[in-house]
Amino acid sequence: MNVGPDNNSEKWEQLLKHWLPLLGHRNWIVVADSAYPAQTSLGIKTIATSADHLEVLARTLRAIAECRHIRAKVYVDAEFKYVTEEDAPGVSALRRELDCLLKNEKASEMGHEQTIAKLDEESRAYQILILKTTLTIPYSSVFMQLDCGYWSDAAERRLRQSLVNGERAT
Repeated sequence: MNVGPDNNSEKWEQLLKHWLPLLGHRNWIVVADSAYPAQTSLGIKTIATSADHLEVLARTLRAIAECRHIRAKVYVDAEFKYVTEEDAPGVSALRRELDCLLKNEKASEMGHEQTIAKLDEESRAYQILILKTTLTIPYSSVFMQLDCGYWSDAAERRLRQSLVNGERAT
């Protein structure tokens, strides 16, 4: 399902709210700039939001935070910090605003080509939802790999160690 650019803000938000209960760990949500490619893998759904990048990101982060069953591991393109104002006017202000929006997210960096390849690979088994925005600054997409909201990374590590050690829960 790819939804074109004639949709208004309410439409993309309705679609996001429809998808969130269906998504879980190993799914991805991407808030992408306007030049992000339309990937052809069957597991990738793209929605052209016709909306502002920061607005879509803020609303998406808020919607994920309101879900008990999921949380997001956030990734940004490693290239983004090297984009200059000369080549992409407005990038400095965007960086500041993204830093503010993502301050509690502990965002990691990943190379753009590596991220696209990872999404292609992951989409063979898991759903990827891409929300394209109207932003025209390169390498500004934000990638959110969903994880279980009620199970921590530490709990998973302890479980895996128990499996290795053959220790059963009491």
